[in-house]
Amino acid sequence: MKLIFASNNQGKLKEVQSMIRRDMELMTLKEAGVWEELPEPYDTFEKNAWSKADYVYRKTGLDCFAEDSGLVVPALNGAPGVYSARYAGEPTNDAANNEKLVRALVGISDHYAYYQSVICLMLQGKPHYFEGRCAGTVQAIARGEGGFGYDPLFVPEGWALTFAEIPLEEKNKISHRGAAMRAFTEFLNGV
Repeated sequence: MKLIFASNNQGKLKEVQSMIRRDMELMTLKEAGVWEELPEPYDTFEKNAWSKADYVYRKTGLDCFAEDSGLVVPALNGAPGVYSARYAGEPTNDAANNEKLVRALVGISDHYAYYQSVICLMLQGKPHYFEGRCAGTVQAIARGEGGFGYDPLFVPEGWALTFAEIPLEEKNKISHRGAAMRAFTEFLNGV
């Protein structure tokens, strides 16, 4: 099976490539001839995932999937949420986003957060959705070299390490994206 992964995010691409079935051929946007930024105009992960997958499907006519995800901190009214990549503004910058998040949490005792992931698979123009969530806390000091985004600050429940300190194979077993990808793969096994 050949699918386009509708993302320019190299961190997501690396994680998704490590989790797909061996018999699945993953095409990047550039390989599919899609060079422009994909639209993310909505205020939910589901709608943004659909928007990207729908755009790529309409442009190429090929089956594809998109993933939208972010870190949700209820004590910050859900921020950074769907704006996770652009939390500190454009151009996107992980270090600036992390710094803004740490500053926003100063004086707030509740650092509970969760990562949310929604995959929209577009098969013959019909959307199928898969979700994953990983709960944890945000710490004030960045630790670890792996991952991307808020991974150096996020400690998943039941762990003392940040996502950035957990090896990718282990992270995929517990992460929001890993959960969504498992549901996605299970669905594809039945197609």
